[in-house]
Amino acid sequence: MIKVIEWVSGKIRLLDQTRLPWEEVFLELEDYRQVASAIKEMRVRGAPAIGIAAAYGMALGAQGIEAASKEEFMSKLGTVSQALSATRPTAANLFWALERMKQTAEAIEDVAQIKAALLKKAQKLEVENEEADRKLSKYGAELIKDGFTILTHCNTGALATAGYGTALGAIKAAKEEGKKIHVFVTETRPLLQGARLTTWELAGEGIPFTLITDAMVGHFLSQGRIDCVIVGADRIAANGDVANKIGTYNLAVLAMENGVPFYVAAPSSSIDLSLPSGDEIPIEERSPEEVTRIEGIPIAPVGVEVANPAFDITPHIYITAIITEKGVVREPYEVRLRKILSL
Repeated sequence: MIKVIEWVSGKIRLLDQTRLPWEEVFLELEDYRQVASAIKEMRVRGAPAIGIAAAYGMALGAQGIEAASKEEFMSKLGTVSQALSATRPTAANLFWALERMKQTAEAIEDVAQIKAALLKKAQKLEVENEEADRKLSKYGAELIKDGFTILTHCNTGALATAGYGTALGAIKAAKEEGKKIHVFVTETRPLLQGARLTTWELAGEGIPFTLITDAMVGHFLSQGRIDCVIVGADRIAANGDVANKIGTYNLAVLAMENGVPFYVAAPSSSIDLSLPSGDEIPIEERSPEEVTRIEGIPIAPVGVEVANPAFDITPHIYITAIITEKGVVREPYEVRLRKILSL
């Protein structure tokens, strides 16, 4: 399992996912602004991994703060937090991690001790994140039967979580249990996380797979070729509505139409009870060039009007179950999501 994020000698060592699958390039980040840029540019991506990167970014920023008092330190730390929180508005894990870091800092008076505690907290969050991945993956594997063909969208493996994986983690766990499985992988336009990253991870795990374009999912679902769909989530509202990579809503509707179970796998840190429904989840709009170019090569006329929402909302009525590290949750989501967060 590749190390996506690592603290090494006062710097953050980060795998640049924009360079995969062609080459493995690691960045050494010395400033929290570099971490913010890496998140925004999707050099690190996937909601859980974004949260871990932000936690380390806050720890890194804290190391460089010079302050005569805790009040001055917290003010400057707030600037670091704001820069990191402004990177990707949809991922709940980003704000969850930054809040955990802030609480750690507020509980300590001595500035030097705060700096040490923030680094320790970031490292603890990374460990907790991997533990959550492995627990939810075991729950997810229980829903995958021997001989299943699973359809997945975007990338939800170790690359996306800085741990074991969520939706892809469940698939890996099923394989480790000895189940014979096959995975259909959507290319995931516009940045091709499925084609570039999920296939790379599956090949490394020795799991057989078939790559398809996003527009092919209806065909394969209608042909009875898919036994279940498993995706990740960037944010889950209180009623069970889910924000995930653009194209997820299409998959959910088509899965229900064809009688195929549709599962969402995500850690509890992706659940945002402050938002009553998916209507309240902010949707990130990204650069038009991501749509008009593929790997820098133009595929559309110059100046065309482009819409590029990075995520869509899947209403809870299309979701068979939500898989978390605290168990598998089914309707009524509003009651049961709140219950598992209290555990």
